[in-house]
This record gives sequence, C-alpha cells and structure tokens, in this order.
Amino acid sequence: DNSSEFIPQCRTCRRQAREQSGEGDHHEGLSSDEELTPTEVDEFQKSKDNVLEDSRKIFEDVHADFCDIRKILLKFQEWKEKFPDSYCDAYISFCLPKLLNPLIRVQLISWNPLEQNFTELEEMPWFRAIEEFSDAGNVSESK
Repeated sequence: DNSSEFIPQCRTCRRQAREQSGEGDHHEGLSSDEELTPTEVDEFQKSKDNVLEDSRKIFEDVHADFCDIRKILLKFQEWKEKFPDSYCDAYISFCLPKLLNPLIRVQLISWNPLEQNFTELEEMPWFRAIEEFSDAGNVSESK
C-alpha cells in the first residue's frame, strides 16, 4: 500500500518548499491543505449569500397556511381531534416528518452549530411547534 508512504513524502516536500521560500509561520500539525485563500473565502461567501437569497424565494408563492409549520400542525391537530379513527388509519405520525422536512430544511440553511452564537435546535420555532403538537397529543391520549 503506497498511500502510507505518500503522506510523509508530501509533508516533507511541503516543509522543504516552505523552508526555501522563507515561510516561517507554519505550525507543525496544521495542514496547509486546510487553509483557505482570501479568494476562496470570498467565493464561498458569495456562494453562501446566493444560496440564502434563493432560499428566501422558495415559498414566496405559497399560501401562508401551507408554509407555516404551526398552521400545518394545527390542521392536523384538528383532524386528530375531530376524526381520530381516520387520522390513525392514515398513519399521519409517519407522514408528518416527510411533510415538514422541506419547511425545516429551509429554516436550517443558514444554521451553523460551529458559530459562536448559534441558536440551539430546541429554541427554533419549528422545533417548538412540533414539540407543542406532540405534547397536545399526549394530553388527549393516556400515557
């Protein structure tokens, strides 16, 4: 297997190139392959901004009742209360994750748990709406 020999050779070549060019700010153990150039950072930021802008337009033409998780879950809660047999026969509890998935994914596009001041999932509006819906189901049913 040549891959185990290849990595040390690459490191040696990069170290020699740094020594010849006079770069002395490299810290052993840090990979220069993981460092982004300012151009790459700018390109990434532009790409990220474009994705975020496009994501804001996804539900522009959708009626408010069908792009708000709380309103959607309220409709299902009404169905569950008025027609429990039909609700159960339709296996709604299995369908809801697939139904809500696109709505949640759009809200998570800009979420980054690696940022210093990120919002916990449990604090997000969609999470609380689902939690309230689940709790409402537990109140009406025996535990």
